[in-house]
Amino acid sequence: MEKKDFEAWLDNISITFLSLTDLQKNETLDHLISLSGAVQLRHLSNNLEILLKRDFLKLLPLELSFYLLKWLDPQTLLTCCLVSKQWNKVISACTEVWQTACKNLGWQIDDSVQDPLHWKKVYLKAILRMKQLKDHEAFETSSLIGHSARVYALYYKDGLLCTGSDDLSAKLWDVSTGQCIYGIQTHTCAAVKFDEQKLVTGSFDNTVACWEWSSGAKTQHFRGHTGAVFSVDYNDELDILVSGSADFTVKVWALSTGTCLNTLTGHTEWVTKVVLQKSKVKSLMHSPGDHILLSADKYEIKIWPIGREINCKCLRTLSVSEDRSISLQPRLHFDGKYIVCSSALGLYQWDFASYDILRVIKPPDFLNVSLLGFGEIFALLFDNRYLYIMDLRTEKLISRWPLPEYRKSKRGSSFLAGEMSWLNGLNGQNDTGLVFATSMPDHSIHLVLWKEHC
Repeated sequence: MEKKDFEAWLDNISITFLSLTDLQKNETLDHLISLSGAVQLRHLSNNLEILLKRDFLKLLPLELSFYLLKWLDPQTLLTCCLVSKQWNKVISACTEVWQTACKNLGWQIDDSVQDPLHWKKVYLKAILRMKQLKDHEAFETSSLIGHSARVYALYYKDGLLCTGSDDLSAKLWDVSTGQCIYGIQTHTCAAVKFDEQKLVTGSFDNTVACWEWSSGAKTQHFRGHTGAVFSVDYNDELDILVSGSADFTVKVWALSTGTCLNTLTGHTEWVTKVVLQKSKVKSLMHSPGDHILLSADKYEIKIWPIGREINCKCLRTLSVSEDRSISLQPRLHFDGKYIVCSSALGLYQWDFASYDILRVIKPPDFLNVSLLGFGEIFALLFDNRYLYIMDLRTEKLISRWPLPEYRKSKRGSSFLAGEMSWLNGLNGQNDTGLVFATSMPDHSIHLVLWKEHC
C-alpha cells in the first residue's frame, strides 16, 4: 500500500477506533494482536514498557517532584531511594521532607545547614537512635568508686560530676574517663555546686562553705542556719549565694564576704530546693532579665525577687492542693519561662508569666514517677526500678532503662540528671555523655550514659 493511501486508511481507522466503547476497543486490540507476528509483538512489548513505566521524577520539574514526595512517609521514601540512582539523588535532595521527618522524631533542626544530602543522613541517624530508645538499648552503665561513706550530694556540669560524702570529702570526676580530678576535705555535704575555681557546699552541720579546688582551702564560711542546709545556688555576677534549710528558711548571702543579707521566711516545712534564674517573660511582678529565686518545700513553691534584699517579699506561692493533701517532690525545674514539679498526682507545669497551671501530666496508673529533667520535647523521669523518657508532645513514655537498688532519699539530692540539652530535642550531637547519676549503698556512684552511635 502506498504511503499516502496508508496514512488515509490509518486516519479512518483511528476515527472509527476512537468512537468505540472500551469493551470494543479491547476486542479490536485482541484481534490485532492475534494477527501479529513475532516482529509486531516485540515492537508492542518494547513500547508498552515505555508507556506504562514513565519515570515521573525524571520528567517532572524538581519543584513538582519535591511537592509529590512530601506526601510520602519517610519509610516509603527510603524504599523509593532503591529504585534508581536518579530517584535516590532527587529524594535525598528533598530537604523539607527529611527536616519534617526529623522534627516528627523530636529532633532539633538547624535551618542554616544548606547541604541537601545532610538531612537524609541526620534522619537515618535519628531513626537508629529512636529505635534504640524504643528497644531500651540507648544507654550503658558505669560506676565511680572512691568514697568511704554515704554519698548524698551530687551536681553535674559540662562533663564533670561533683560528689559530696559523709566521709568529709568532696570529689570532682571526669564522667567520660571515670577519673577523679580533685578531692578535697570538707564537712558533711548535703548539697554541692561548683565552677572552674570553687566548690560551694551545704552541710548537715547547718553551715555553707566555699572551697578552692586547686588548694582545697576553705575561702568562705556562711553561718546562721539552725538546721541542715539541703540546697544551695549562687550567682557570681550578683555576688549572691542562696541556701535552703531544715530550719524552714531561705538565706541570701553576699558570696564574697559571707555576710547574711536577708532571711526569707514563710515556709512551714524543710526547704529542700532553691533555684536562681533570670526571668525570660514579662508579668505584672517581673520583667525579662530580672533575677528570680524559687524555693520549695514539701507542699509549696515560693517565688522571690532577687536584687531587693531589703524587705524582700514573696511574689507568689504555688501549690497543687489547698489542704496539703498532696505533697511536692523536691526536684524542681525552672528555665525562666516555666516551672515544673512532680507530685503523686503527676507533673505540674506552671506558666511563669501568669502563674497559671498550663497542664498536669498524669503518668500511667501503675507508675509513681518523679521528675529529673523537663524540656520542650522530652522529660526524664524515674521511679524505684526504671529511668523513663516521656515524649511531651504525646505525654507517652517512649523508653525505659533499668536502675539498680540505689540509695533512696526523700530530699532528693542523691540522684540527678546529667546532660539536659537533648530534652529540647535530639540533634545527633547532644545524645552523648551522662544521662543519670545516683549514689549506691556501697558508697559508689552509678552512672547511666548514652551509648555511642554505631
